[in-house]
Amino acid sequence: MPYIDAKPFPFEFGIDHVALVCIDMQRDFCEPGGFADSLGNSIENIAPCIPVIAKLQAAFRKAGLPVIHTKECHKPDLSDLPTAKRNRGNPKIKIGDQGPMGRILINGEPGSDFVAENAPTEGELVIAKPGKDTFYRTNFYEYLTTRLITHLFITGVTTDVCVQTTMRCANDRGFDCVLVEDGTGSYFPEFKEVTLRALVAQGGIVGWTCKSDQVVDCLAAL
Repeated sequence: MPYIDAKPFPFEFGIDHVALVCIDMQRDFCEPGGFADSLGNSIENIAPCIPVIAKLQAAFRKAGLPVIHTKECHKPDLSDLPTAKRNRGNPKIKIGDQGPMGRILINGEPGSDFVAENAPTEGELVIAKPGKDTFYRTNFYEYLTTRLITHLFITGVTTDVCVQTTMRCANDRGFDCVLVEDGTGSYFPEFKEVTLRALVAQGGIVGWTCKSDQVVDCLAAL
């Protein structure tokens, strides 16, 4: 059985039961002029994970393995957007308002689309999710269980919000997850560091972490 020499101990997986999950690699979160940039977040801290995720996507595609993409966004009528979320932090530009890349975090708007380097290819699952948890009000669980996927390699942004939320919720549902350390990013490097440590604490209470080269080399050797 293939395995990665991960933290806190080796991560084993069946090649027919694994998928790559790329969380919220959207223009509004990753590019200058996007929603995150307008809030004063340091988007330069996100940039390093973009080519890493592209490398992982290429490796999974070459191996014929599933690549799953998520994007956090809402319906144009905001019917799936709680008032508490829209007003959180008292932002100057709120979700649904007009921003530099169209209406902020609205499905179908340019800002909600993926950065070019990490865009889906034809046939790959794209999950539009209204929350931080990829399982919430989506078909994610049904997709995984129907295809007998039990092990997830997780990447994306941000480490301390949507990424770890999804990983924790996957763990609760019985999935084994490894977060690719250099394939994830946060606007706050210290938050990323603490999150990585927390996930593998207590013998991997939430899951594993590893580096992207380990994943690419493992898949290439199959």
